[in-house]
Amino acid sequence: MRFTAEQRHDDGVLERSFTLGDIPGILWTLASTPAPLLLLGHPGGLPAMYPRLSGRARQAAAAGFASATIELPGSGDRPRSATADQARADLRGALAAGEPVTDDIVDRLVLPLVDAAVPEWQAALDALLPLPEIDGPVGYAGGVISIGVRLAVVEPRVSAALLFAGSFVPRAIFDEARQVTIPLLVLLQWDDEGNDRQMALDLFDALGSTEKTLHANLGGHTGVPAFEGDDGNRFFARHLK
Repeated sequence: MRFTAEQRHDDGVLERSFTLGDIPGILWTLASTPAPLLLLGHPGGLPAMYPRLSGRARQAAAAGFASATIELPGSGDRPRSATADQARADLRGALAAGEPVTDDIVDRLVLPLVDAAVPEWQAALDALLPLPEIDGPVGYAGGVISIGVRLAVVEPRVSAALLFAGSFVPRAIFDEARQVTIPLLVLLQWDDEGNDRQMALDLFDALGSTEKTLHANLGGHTGVPAFEGDDGNRFFARHLK
C-alpha cells in the first residue's frame, strides 16, 4: 500500500489517499488514539461517492472509529468490464420496459463483481490492520449488499456489518446469507424505485445471524435519514469496542 496524498480536516481527522496495486482507496484516521476500523462499502465511482463517504467517515471518527474505502472493480478509473456493462444495460432496459429483471441479468451483473471485490477488500485489510492508527475489530458498512454478505461469510476479521439494502441480489447470495453469523443492522429505503423491496425483505429473512435488525425508512434510494448514521455508530460501538 502506498499513500499518495493527505489532508487534515478541521475536526482533526487525517484523510489519506492510497493505492493498493492499481486499486485506489481512502483512509480516515483519528488524531489521538488507535481505533477500530470500519470498511465503507459503496456502489462504485469514488470521485462521485466521495462527499457521502467523507461525511460517513468523519461522523464515524466523531464516534471513535477509523474508516477506509476502496474503489470497486470496473468503476472509477479502473478498467471497465464489458460483461458488466452489458448486464447493466439489460437491467436498465428491463426496468424501463416494466419487465421482470431476470436471474440471469442479476447473476451477470453482481456475481462477477462480488467474486472480484471481496478478495480486494481482504487485501486492503491485510495492508490496513498493521498500521499503528488501527486497533481492534473491524466492521463493514454500506453496499453493494451482496459484497457485504460474502465478506461476512468468508472474512473472520469482520465482526459486525451494517448492510444497505438497495441492490439486486443473486439467488446464490441467498444461500450464502444463511451462513452469516455476525451481528447485523440492515437499512432499507421503502420507496427505492430502482430495486426490489420484497427481495430485500426476503434476504433479511434468509440472513442466518441470531442478532439482526432491520431499519426501514420512507424515501428513495439516496434518502437515508441522517439519524441512521448515529444509530449505525452506536451499533458498531456495541460490537467493536
